[in-house]
Amino acid sequence: MSFSQAVLTWYDKNARQLPWRSFPSPYRVWVSEIMLQQTRVETVLPYFERFITRFPSLEVLAAASQEEVLRLWEGLGYYSRAGNLHKAAQQMLLMHAGQIPSIVTELERLPGIGGYTAAAIASIAFGEPVAAVDGNIKRIYARVLALIEPYGSVRFEKVVGDHAQTVLPPDRPGDFNQALMDLGANVCLSRQPLCKACPVMEHCLGFQSSIQNELPVRIKKAPVPHYQVCVAVIQSHGKILLCKRGSSGVLAGLWEFPGGKCEQKDNSLEDCLVREVLEKTRLEISPDGKIGVFKHAYTHFKITVHAWHAKLLPGQLPEVPENYCWVSPPDLADYPMGKVARKISDSIAGNSTLL
Repeated sequence: MSFSQAVLTWYDKNARQLPWRSFPSPYRVWVSEIMLQQTRVETVLPYFERFITRFPSLEVLAAASQEEVLRLWEGLGYYSRAGNLHKAAQQMLLMHAGQIPSIVTELERLPGIGGYTAAAIASIAFGEPVAAVDGNIKRIYARVLALIEPYGSVRFEKVVGDHAQTVLPPDRPGDFNQALMDLGANVCLSRQPLCKACPVMEHCLGFQSSIQNELPVRIKKAPVPHYQVCVAVIQSHGKILLCKRGSSGVLAGLWEFPGGKCEQKDNSLEDCLVREVLEKTRLEISPDGKIGVFKHAYTHFKITVHAWHAKLLPGQLPEVPENYCWVSPPDLADYPMGKVARKISDSIAGNSTLL
């Protein structure tokens, strides 16, 4: 049995039951593929169900506000995906008559859709014979081909890409791509792969050479930087100050509490807090009790956030820059936030002495 036949035979018996597979449509495939970028299937499932319930079609999604889309996405991370999904829906409504393009090159012109995502959508939703190669699938091919070239190198990418297209069955490209996704998720694991349960064990040169656990070859990464961040929950006339992040970068468009990173010139965390708030808002504050310490890891860095309750020094007007606003405590839940800001919001909401 050929490699492709073995994969598809296994998939027909072992395919994961997923909502975008049970009721397939180009829209549902597109939404699922955006959500699955750098995120595990188990994490995506409840978000997908809520998202599709609220935005059942491209037209409904395009008509929604960015704030509502971000609020429904909250907790899923990589928030630029939500913004790009919203923008792409609006573009498709205007430029593609409300239809999702079926061709890879057209899909790649839309916000948030790169080569892999375009290939996945085109093959799964439209049957286009194009190989979709994500990290899991690269790992499979690295082992099958016993590739010793470093993962991510030009040579590695070319060999894997060429091979993936060569073995792609033109009559079932979407099923084949999804089969490899499932194989990478459940059998060809990054650590301790379940080789005895693998349908393509006979085709795997890595297994035959007993080097599957060493593949793919990865270049050691530089240490991930770790930042100390101080933020303030500032109150004035019964309202709390929030800041909206810009339209690009990490957590784009989300709301947070004012503050920023510690610098070498800061003598203490409290000094950092006062300095950052003054630089960002022109308000002078005094820390008035620590709320807590919150840790979080992003893709390329880690943060430890120190949060304080704070009060304005006497004689100041609560006038703030354009991207800031004063919010009533009960309304905090309506403002889309990243995980750390939401934890702080939940902490103060659950402690009436801080409000």
